[in-house]
Amino acid sequence: MNSPAHEPVPLRIDFVSDIVCPWCAIGLAALEQALQHVAGEVQAEIHFQPFELNPQMLAEGEDITEHLQKKYGLSEAQLAENQERIRARGAELGFTFGMGARTRTYNTFDAHRLLHWAGLEGEGKQAALKHALLRAYFTDGRNVSNHATLLDIAESVGLPAERAQTILASDEFAADVRADEDRYQRNGISAVPAVIINRRHLISGGQPVEVFERALRQIVQSGDA
Repeated sequence: MNSPAHEPVPLRIDFVSDIVCPWCAIGLAALEQALQHVAGEVQAEIHFQPFELNPQMLAEGEDITEHLQKKYGLSEAQLAENQERIRARGAELGFTFGMGARTRTYNTFDAHRLLHWAGLEGEGKQAALKHALLRAYFTDGRNVSNHATLLDIAESVGLPAERAQTILASDEFAADVRADEDRYQRNGISAVPAVIINRRHLISGGQPVEVFERALRQIVQSGDA
């Protein structure tokens, strides 16, 4: 006689990240693959939470090479080595970093406002927009602070263009995004990606698939989900 199948354990996952953070793109791809591996054991709901790497960045952005060298004190050789490591990790996970395409880094506040709105729209709209924004920036090198670009990306995932335009032309959801950013910073999140499971288990960084998979299983099996 077969033993009864266990229902998948529901998990809330808050994925705290920025759109111009390469390790966030890597971490998300790895997390989603890990969730596929534990699909029969876990039923996860991912909520994308805002974090700005460069909240003071001007709208026109900065040259990416100059910005990274200034921020982290890297030589050109070190920067090239880091970029190659990122490209290779992405390729392993099926995410394409267009290494010639991305020449600038941008302010991401308005993109986070759209993501907040997409989270209210349901039907996977927030995840679809998050993926589209990451591809637009890292694969295609698009300006993710430009309103016309953001409108095009929102429309591409089925979000209503007129509503997106209204949000971008106003300060709608600005207070919500700032409140979310402040909350995570007050709780000690100072680097991303930060993956928070059921609001109490933290996995930091763009971890490999097997690290996420092992952590998810441990949380479920411990009964502490």
